[in-house]
Amino acid sequence: MRCTVVGAGVSGLSCAVRLLEEGHDVEVVSDKFSPDTVSDVAAAIWYPFLTAPADRADTWGLVTYAKLEILAKDNPESGVRMRDGREYLRKVVEPPAWGDDIAAFDILDQEDIPEGYVFGWQFRAPVIEMPLYMPWLHSRIESLGGTFRQSFVEDLSKAPGEVVVNCVGLGARELCRDDEVRPVRGQVIFLEQDPGIGYFDQQPETLTYTIPRSDFTVLGGTAQIDDWGMDIRPEDNALILEKVEALWPELDRSKIIGGTVGLRPSRSEVRLEVEDIGGRKVVHNYGHGGAGVTLSWGCAEEVVELVAQSA
Repeated sequence: MRCTVVGAGVSGLSCAVRLLEEGHDVEVVSDKFSPDTVSDVAAAIWYPFLTAPADRADTWGLVTYAKLEILAKDNPESGVRMRDGREYLRKVVEPPAWGDDIAAFDILDQEDIPEGYVFGWQFRAPVIEMPLYMPWLHSRIESLGGTFRQSFVEDLSKAPGEVVVNCVGLGARELCRDDEVRPVRGQVIFLEQDPGIGYFDQQPETLTYTIPRSDFTVLGGTAQIDDWGMDIRPEDNALILEKVEALWPELDRSKIIGGTVGLRPSRSEVRLEVEDIGGRKVVHNYGHGGAGVTLSWGCAEEVVELVAQSA
């Protein structure tokens, strides 16, 4: 089947790979390609964050975890690495449902929890180095016979192909007239210092993280809803550093080398469904919030199933 994937972020490219692997003809159409997509500046570690519905997200996330774990082992050139991390919480909660299905998950002892927190867990999860991962996805699509075309899609009913897969992220506000899609601004700092493990507070109001990569460590973050600002703000950097130092006192500010800003495509729930638009089957796959990478392969599997049902 001839499929057009609209959008060249991590969701679109993952869908393109899986559709090609299932024998479909695929063209990826987008006005922006790597390194100019939101996905290119993602932090990015596997972790369900700012996304719903929880039950479907957990399923998509675990499918993705398994795929990324294999890539870390068999395709290190993809930029996927397994790294240990610890998450801290300010109240005792039920451990996440996915805890039993990922590596090295365990509740922390009290002596391992920093001041200001009362509970937490440790885990092992994929860290995805997007400057390597996005080109790897692109080359994987090319090796499978997929093609790319730079173009701005204004009407899904006029996109070529028998089935259209819509992975435009924030662009769905205009393309689909979907006002539920909202930006959640994320600012991060780049640091030439390795904390050894990742440290996390994943609550949106106190969001804090250190994500060690092979080139540098990503420090975050912010989760500013309906904020379209793309400039780096000194006051946000100051807040990020203050929050990170509470979890990682050894942070050396002299090793800061830069930073960036990205806008997460948030929605009340991920939209993954089929719609008939002008007689054309369109599979929507957008609104992943801060979990685009985390849900990417699981959502791509469901997209493949929906495309097969549309045949």
